[in-house]
Amino acid sequence: MTPSQPLALGLAALVALAACKPNEMPQAEEGRRLFVESCALCHGPSGRGDGPASDGLTPPPADLTRIAARNGGVFPRAKVLSTLDGYTRTDLDGPGMPEFGDLLRGDLVPLDVGDGILTPTPRRLVALMQYLEGIQR
Repeated sequence: MTPSQPLALGLAALVALAACKPNEMPQAEEGRRLFVESCALCHGPSGRGDGPASDGLTPPPADLTRIAARNGGVFPRAKVLSTLDGYTRTDLDGPGMPEFGDLLRGDLVPLDVGDGILTPTPRRLVALMQYLEGIQR
């Protein structure tokens, strides 16, 4: 790495964060609305995997209220975001979660997924992730 590369990377990160709208973080209602519109059909209104379209799905929709419980009591923000945005999908040959491209459009907000780094992240994606984090049991 040349001496100027870290500086260039730092400047690029600052420009990306400047494009964010930090005072416009999503509110709980926005995430709930996105969940009802995009997820409740399969995952159910309470997120427990019992939506009206869940019958016969293989694998069945996950209980989204137990994400943290399945991860040692920690809500894995980065993993959830990667699942929602389709980045980590491996079910390309069969039925699975649909892609939610609309969640990637629009304003960016700075989000720390637990690594101490504020990353510009699509607002709607953050709203849905925060909603899921809030319904953990």
